[in-house]
Amino acid sequence: MSNQNQNVDDQPVAYDDAPAADQHEAYDEAGVLEGGDVAIFDDGQDDYEFAEAASNARPVPRISIQCFCETPDTAEAIQIAAEDRRLAKAHVSVHMGGAQAAVAHYQESPTPNLIIIESTLEGDELLYQLDGLAECCDAGTKVLVIGALNDVLLYRELLRRGVSEYLVAPMSPLQLMEGVSNLYNDPETDPVGNTVAFIGAKGGVGSSTICHNVAWTMSELMNTEVVIADLDLAFGTTGLDFNQDPVQGIAEALASPERLDDQLLDRLLTRCTDRLSIFAAPVILDRDYDISPDGCEMVIDIVRQNVPDVVVDLPNSWSDWSKRILTQADEVVITASPDLANLRNAKNIVDLLKASRTNDGPPHLVLNMANMPKRPEIGVKEFCQSLDLDASAVIEFDSEHFGQAANNGQMIEELSKKAKAVQAFHTLSALIMHRKESVIQAPSSSSGLGPLLKKLKLSK
Repeated sequence: MSNQNQNVDDQPVAYDDAPAADQHEAYDEAGVLEGGDVAIFDDGQDDYEFAEAASNARPVPRISIQCFCETPDTAEAIQIAAEDRRLAKAHVSVHMGGAQAAVAHYQESPTPNLIIIESTLEGDELLYQLDGLAECCDAGTKVLVIGALNDVLLYRELLRRGVSEYLVAPMSPLQLMEGVSNLYNDPETDPVGNTVAFIGAKGGVGSSTICHNVAWTMSELMNTEVVIADLDLAFGTTGLDFNQDPVQGIAEALASPERLDDQLLDRLLTRCTDRLSIFAAPVILDRDYDISPDGCEMVIDIVRQNVPDVVVDLPNSWSDWSKRILTQADEVVITASPDLANLRNAKNIVDLLKASRTNDGPPHLVLNMANMPKRPEIGVKEFCQSLDLDASAVIEFDSEHFGQAANNGQMIEELSKKAKAVQAFHTLSALIMHRKESVIQAPSSSSGLGPLLKKLKLSK
């Protein structure tokens, strides 16, 4: 917003009035898609809306944001947003005094990448106030205005004068983050992919197995491109589970993250299916692995720019880089078995995430290997109450299907569509992808009745 042209961002922010979750086909009264496909419905309307709002706010780049507020409530909302993972790379400062204080400040100081102004004025008074600010703005500075009047004519006039975005007070931290995110994510380009981090509360609870099966379900039944990043460099099982033996993988990317580009990424990824690739671990013990948090974040960011969903398989070890991935991920899945050690560790992880991710939904809890014969267990209800968290999925002990699938290098559903865990993977995939009415496409039948059934359906 400069005095020369009074225009920072000529293009108004593009809004999508039809969320992807609502772009679905017609269902019959039983909740079944016409044609035989099965639909999963999530009854948690509030949780769904919260998750959808959170998913619309994407991470912003390394920019400087200076805010000038008039009310304590707005200042508090901005401060909460500034501590969120989506603004982790931005430098945010909050001042009081509104537009008047901003004009006085920028008469002697250069303007940042983004100025956020709160004003309780309306109409011509607000426009006059912003015209004074325009005289102080450097070219390239964006301005986001928080006002008291919900008026589309005012909104259009502000855009015409070069204001990048207008929000109506009172607003939530998520609304502010979404507004800032829209300014720095080009609506004409593909959005940055989601990151889903899987971690086990304890070693041997099957976190990697859950991770791989859910990622496969996301790719196969929800038609989305998925990359699994195996960060258990010494003992990762991604290659085994998908019956692959890659020569190169994620270790080469982590060794020189600054060299990773789209071409090198294509060479390092191993394609398992049409929509699923793996960033495999080397699984070599005579090699030291020095992973830096910044390098790890850089590698995952590059992968996110190429695919819609990145599933990160974290080892059961604690480090600076694993903590950063866990706290920065869009979704977190904790896998635990129903015993005391798992309960203690899961509670520690949940408490950490709740403290550091105040604007995100809770992590997803998977209770795996439940009801194991002759093993004393903590009941599911008691386990969840201790964590103040509902279980997203409870998977019963099934050594036959899981053992055979692991030995064959298959996913559970590939081995047997009738296995009890299959529905749990469907449900968990739907929750992760925020599908309130997620369409689960029925796999094609391998029986000889397929053509006959198709003819019968056409005749109807």
